[in-house]
Amino acid sequence: MKIGTPKEIFSGEARVAMTPDSAKQLQKLGYECAIEKGAGVAAGFADADYEAAGVEIIKTPASLWKGVDIVAKVRQPDETELKRLTKGKTLISFFNPGANEDGMEAAKAKGANVIAMEMVPRISRAQKMDALSSMANIAGYRAVIEAGNNYGRFFTGQITAAGKVPPAKVLVVGAGVAGLAAIGTSTSLGAITYAFDVRPEVAEQVESMGAEFVYLDFEEEGTDGASTGGYASVQSEEFRNAQLAKFREIAPDIDIVITTALIPNREAPELWTKDMVEAMKPGSVIVDLAAEKGGNCKLTVADEKIVTENGVTIIGYTDFPSRMAAQSSSLYATNIRHMMTDLTPEKDGQINHDMEDDVIRGATVTFEGEITFPPPPPKVAAIAAQPKAEVKELTPEEKKAEEAAAFKAQTKQQVTLLAIGAALIMGVGLIPNMPASFMQHFIVFVLSVFIGFQVIWNVAHSLHTPLMAVTNAISSIIILGALIQIGSGGFLVILLAALSVFMAGINIFGGFLVTRRMLAMFQKS
Repeated sequence: MKIGTPKEIFSGEARVAMTPDSAKQLQKLGYECAIEKGAGVAAGFADADYEAAGVEIIKTPASLWKGVDIVAKVRQPDETELKRLTKGKTLISFFNPGANEDGMEAAKAKGANVIAMEMVPRISRAQKMDALSSMANIAGYRAVIEAGNNYGRFFTGQITAAGKVPPAKVLVVGAGVAGLAAIGTSTSLGAITYAFDVRPEVAEQVESMGAEFVYLDFEEEGTDGASTGGYASVQSEEFRNAQLAKFREIAPDIDIVITTALIPNREAPELWTKDMVEAMKPGSVIVDLAAEKGGNCKLTVADEKIVTENGVTIIGYTDFPSRMAAQSSSLYATNIRHMMTDLTPEKDGQINHDMEDDVIRGATVTFEGEITFPPPPPKVAAIAAQPKAEVKELTPEEKKAEEAAAFKAQTKQQVTLLAIGAALIMGVGLIPNMPASFMQHFIVFVLSVFIGFQVIWNVAHSLHTPLMAVTNAISSIIILGALIQIGSGGFLVILLAALSVFMAGINIFGGFLVTRRMLAMFQKS
């Protein structure tokens, strides 16, 4: 089968869904690759680069759509592109199925299979295909860069001969992938960074990145992201009012606001109102990453940068990933390639569209002449941090009772083992004509096993590596003793001594190998 990528026709879109590197990987899966002439130029990939990677260059979009079995693109297809679909053809792209019923009906009528990249479920196995996260990561980073370009002041505080410069104060609303990327970039530039999210379980992630989490004096049931695929969910009116009140309180002190809040298949919630904008200082900047879905800021205008009467700059660009087209294309093409890997388990260049697979089923919006959106919930849990379970503090009496119970259980175990050892020794001793010298050695052996088991078993796992140094020394003593016994005694003694040398040798060499590997982990490359 042949997979092809057309040139994006959406105004200002510079990304491309196939790069020379991803094409090489697709060819390893057994596919032939094709691309429309000039499709990668805006992202920095020349046609010659594709030809060198074994990709066929097709001159016109109509010829490309007609000549391939699978079409991989970035933006939602327009009416003309949907008309080019045919029965059995597979389209992989962003599709916006929640607000694109006409597109799904058109694909259904054509009998085409459509995989919407924004519908990839947020489960661990699908992270490598999560195009939303890939693009959101870039958007969050670029948002801070755009804010800095329009802010006109330092992010980090400075003390100079000309005076003291205070650090910028940045508020990131929404701590998803884009929000965390913005937080990381902002803190690395030296700004005092605050972050807010309706999911309180992300506070630990925010604080681990050097930002301060903005808490509300309000608790809302069901605010964790586990049931919503790691995304925020719709909140109650009471929660929203408490949230807006908190933003009004801090708005006058904030220099830069970056809003990233989105709810799947809904318009963006309004979180930064007109009066909040009016309360901000002249020269402040708002970057609204939700502009394409209506914006989190009341005054945002999609695809435009405006300056309000009080001097606040509001940036509503919807093409942040496209402003870093080379990086975005590389990541998105990798997402596509991983999706194709799942679709091609046999690596034979043939799609196996398995609707029993959580990832493929979740991302499929039309299949074999049927609309399959919305998908059922995935069988495995979504990626979402879970709140810490409350740890009950034990009273002194409860602690003493627990220790006593643990001591009794350990004593019972030791007595049981000693009884088994004693019975074993007695059983061997009752064997007729058993030499006294053998019994002496056998008793030492049994006691050694018991003591060794008790010592090693009770060592914490974190101490097993340093423990190897001691066990290596013990093993060397065992080898010396076994070598002495190999030259004397009967067949059984020689066999046991040889086994002792073999097993102790494995312990020594294995210990050195593991220790060497552990040390290599701490060496700078």
